[in-house]
Amino acid sequence: MNYIDLHVHSTASDGSFSPSEVVDLAKNAGLSAFALTDHDTIGGVAEAMEHARQIGGIEVIPGTELSCYYGDREIHIVGLFVDYQNPAFCKALDDLKKAREERNERMVAKFVAAGIPLTIEELKHGNPNSVITRAHFARVLVEKGVCKDKNEAFDRYLGIGCPYYLPKPKVTPEQILPLIQQASGTAILAHPYSYKMSRSEVEHLLDDTLIPLGLAGMECYYSTYDDGQTQELRSIAYARNLLVSGGSDFHGAVKPDISIGTGRGNLRIPDKLLKDILTLAQRK
Repeated sequence: MNYIDLHVHSTASDGSFSPSEVVDLAKNAGLSAFALTDHDTIGGVAEAMEHARQIGGIEVIPGTELSCYYGDREIHIVGLFVDYQNPAFCKALDDLKKAREERNERMVAKFVAAGIPLTIEELKHGNPNSVITRAHFARVLVEKGVCKDKNEAFDRYLGIGCPYYLPKPKVTPEQILPLIQQASGTAILAHPYSYKMSRSEVEHLLDDTLIPLGLAGMECYYSTYDDGQTQELRSIAYARNLLVSGGSDFHGAVKPDISIGTGRGNLRIPDKLLKDILTLAQRK
C-alpha cells in the first residue's frame, strides 16, 4: 500500500523547508504523493511541482489552506487540486495576503512601541515572498530571547486575548468555499477537532454552513488524533457522503514533533483516499 500526506507547509508560508526541500522529504519518507497547502498562498506550488517532475517518483498536489471565521472561531479550509494559475484565484489570494501584511505591520508597531524591536525583514527570514503568520513572530521572539520557546510566545504575546494579538480581517466561509470552487478545487475542512468543538458542534458546522456551500470532504486523519477520533470523524463524513482526507500539518522546525507523512509516528494515510478525491476533481 502507498501512503500520502494532504496537508503540508513550506517556506511559502510558515514552514521551515523550501518547497523543493519538502518534495525531497516527502519522497524520502516513502510517500507516493503530498499536497502543498501553504496558508493563503499557492506561491510554492510551481517550484514544488517542477522539482517533483525533475526527480520523479513523487506527485505534488496543488493546494492551499485558507482561514475564515465561523462565528468567533477561526476555521481552516484546505483546497486540493486548485488551478494555481487561475487569474481570479491568484488575485483573491493576493488580496488575502495583503490583509495579512497590514495586520502584521500593526502587530510589529505594537511590539516596537513596547520596547521589543521587530522588523518585517526579520519575520520573513530571507524568504521575501513568504506569507507571514504568528509562527514567524514566535520564532523571532525566541531568537531574541524574549521567550524561551514558541509556546511561551503564544501564551504571553500572540495568542487570542494576549496584548500583541490582532485578529485578521474576518473572512467568511461564504467567501472562501466559492473561491476554491472557482479555481476548480476540492474544499476540505481541516482538522475539525482543533477548534475546541464537540462532535455535535462539528456536525452543525457541516450541516448548516459548510456542506450547503459546497464542502466536499473533511480531514479525518491528523497528527494529533487518536484512533477513536479518526473513526468518529470518518463516521461523520460517511454519513454525509463527504470525502475522507488527512494530513500531518507538517511545518518542519515550527512543529518539530510532527514528521511529514507520519505525524507523531502514528499517522499513515492510504493513497486510496487520494484516488477518491481525484475522481471528484476530474469531474469538475
